[in-house]
Amino acid sequence: MNIRLKLLPLAAALLLFAAVNRVNAAGTERIPQTGSHADALRGSLKAIRLPPGFRIDLYAVVPDARQIAVDPSTGDVFVGTTRSHVWRVTDRAKRHVADDVTAFATSMSLKMPNGVCFAPDGTLYVVEQNRVIAFSAAQLASGNADAQPTIVVPQGGLIPARFESSGHSARVCRIGPDGRLYITLGQPWNVPPTNQWPVLDRHGLGGIVSMDRNGKNREIVARGVRNSVGLDFSPKDHTLWFTDNQVDMMGDDIPPGELNHVTHPGQHFGFPWYGGGKVRTNEYKDSTPPAGVVFPIVEYAAHAADLGMSFYRGEMFPARYRGGIFAAEHGSWNRSTPIGARIVFTPFDADGAVGKTAVFAQGWIALDGSYTGRPVDVEPLPDGSLLVSDDHAGALYRISYEAAK
Repeated sequence: MNIRLKLLPLAAALLLFAAVNRVNAAGTERIPQTGSHADALRGSLKAIRLPPGFRIDLYAVVPDARQIAVDPSTGDVFVGTTRSHVWRVTDRAKRHVADDVTAFATSMSLKMPNGVCFAPDGTLYVVEQNRVIAFSAAQLASGNADAQPTIVVPQGGLIPARFESSGHSARVCRIGPDGRLYITLGQPWNVPPTNQWPVLDRHGLGGIVSMDRNGKNREIVARGVRNSVGLDFSPKDHTLWFTDNQVDMMGDDIPPGELNHVTHPGQHFGFPWYGGGKVRTNEYKDSTPPAGVVFPIVEYAAHAADLGMSFYRGEMFPARYRGGIFAAEHGSWNRSTPIGARIVFTPFDADGAVGKTAVFAQGWIALDGSYTGRPVDVEPLPDGSLLVSDDHAGALYRISYEAAK
């Protein structure tokens, strides 16, 4: 394939990193929210196309921004990354734009703290590559960037250390309606060797696990999941839904990405026998899939890289969006013609039936095939607007709606 993904040259990337990272006199890392970089981000949003009545604005400059969690008591936004930072984003003036973006838990050494999620009592959970930690609501309220967490799952306790990998290690998390902590565990291969899958499956890699909020009573909720980086619970029936990234190197147009629905614990979603949808993988084509494989509810475009997803629980957007699913497509990395880098929406009708998925926001792919941004996650704010994270541009965007007058 002709790889056309164009990233910033290294020298430009280093200059950009230096421009947006600053340390104040107290030693707290703070990201400037004004200047040429912020202006450039605002300029790039002029290319984004949305349905009538919607607008998109820069909410915050946040380097490597990925999973989003909104504090239920304050509205502060915590943003995970696949680097070593968790960022705290504060809109003190309630102007719908960040006043401060500061590093959180700076005294700790964090490894790929992508997963961030809040419990109803205000506890923040941070899921790293191979550890889970938690910060109480009181710690967050103190504003102490050096807050010391409770260890929920110690280092090396989430997955066997031999399966730690730079690939497919961006965990995501949610607190379920049952009060338990749910975590996605991507497995480290494109398609795992046949002799490795049984041990991966036994530990919940290539799946989704749940546990009590203290890390006890771990269970495997979903199996046969290649690399999910997005999950949420339906506000209507409290069931679990998740996206799944599917197999690479099978051609431009197969296999499809997936939106899946868990109706009872322990269901198998087909991987590695299926590379996406009902497309069989070459590596497992001669072996019999498990009985009762659950196929996706929605097949997304092949290689669009569907990541974060959220049910829309707000009231700002028109009625057709309420209760539906927004999902972020990160964009293809090895397709001949790039695809993705957009937000898609899946509606539900009054009876709960899934409607047709359609593109909601797009325009982050330039005419030459390069990316100006790569959406990672979507999460509603308390006012009903929608936050979008972008780890390529290093930003949070806010999508809002105002009816025509």
